[in-house]
Amino acid sequence: MPVSVEFLRELPKCEHHLHLEGTLEPDLLFPLARRNGVELPAGFPQTPEELHRKYAAFADLQDFLNYYYVGTNVLQTEQDFYDLAWAYFNKVSKQGLVHAELFFDPQSHTSRGVAIETVTGGFHRACTDAREQFGITSQLIVCLLRHCPPADCLQTIEDFSKFLTDGTITGIGLDSAEKPFPPGLFVECYQRAREINPDLRLTAHAGEEGPAQYVSDSLDLLHTTRVDHGVNSVHDAELMRRLAAERTLLTVCPLSNVRLQVVKRVGELPLQQLLDGDVPFSLNSDDPAYFGGYILENYVQVAKEFPHWDHAVFAKIAKNAINGSWCDNKRKTQLLGLLDAVVAKHSV
Repeated sequence: MPVSVEFLRELPKCEHHLHLEGTLEPDLLFPLARRNGVELPAGFPQTPEELHRKYAAFADLQDFLNYYYVGTNVLQTEQDFYDLAWAYFNKVSKQGLVHAELFFDPQSHTSRGVAIETVTGGFHRACTDAREQFGITSQLIVCLLRHCPPADCLQTIEDFSKFLTDGTITGIGLDSAEKPFPPGLFVECYQRAREINPDLRLTAHAGEEGPAQYVSDSLDLLHTTRVDHGVNSVHDAELMRRLAAERTLLTVCPLSNVRLQVVKRVGELPLQQLLDGDVPFSLNSDDPAYFGGYILENYVQVAKEFPHWDHAVFAKIAKNAINGSWCDNKRKTQLLGLLDAVVAKHSV
């Protein structure tokens, strides 16, 4: 019998794979466009309802990205970025989220003339307010757009050097279209980030569209300690053993993988193989406004399609997510205590 939705809701959840720009719901996109006088391109859906229908039928990753980057154009002011992040926090505060490590794509904004201080300021302010109002701790991760020239990505690292050293930004990531842009193109970018702040956390999208080799290259060439997506790791037995031994967290995105045609349904994801191989992974929503669900919906869908998973399995997933987070040990201890309390409550 599947675990209850109430148990999944109460489970203290950490999200590690969430693009703040990917939380731009149609119900917010159109008002922001009007507020900032942004004219949407010809052929773009004219109502939230039409846009929702498009979001339900992406052909692939690139089709999604085409709409994603149109959406970013409506974000202009610090208040826009605050409103975007605050809408996300308000929603997930009711879904049992306790800690979030959040991606954003500065190049999609600076290329339009929006200052990095504008983007970072709005997001950072929302993170501060979410901790005070909802008790959700969070960290910000700058993602480099891998379809941009590596020199541009390197300049983004330089532009963010102040925020990389003052604690505003916790880590560096790598996203956008994976297949044509292997991790090796960005060695210099990651090396420079480590020079600016040796304690900076490093991750990268790999092994979603790309092969298991991209996961290995992210670890070996970019020196990441986490891998975003990573589901194709199951095709390399040696890599699987390494991920388990080094406790390298994979940040898996079930509903996203379905919407982007990685798999036809969540039940086809190799989650059982990851569990059997003792490879730690977390469940995440990626770009929830586009992919049909936030973090709780991802947990619920996984529970439906893996009905033999009991409380202990989901507790293990949640525990691995806590241990794989970049928060300090004091916060981890708090979250592990919350997890034990929820499991005990539902074991009665």
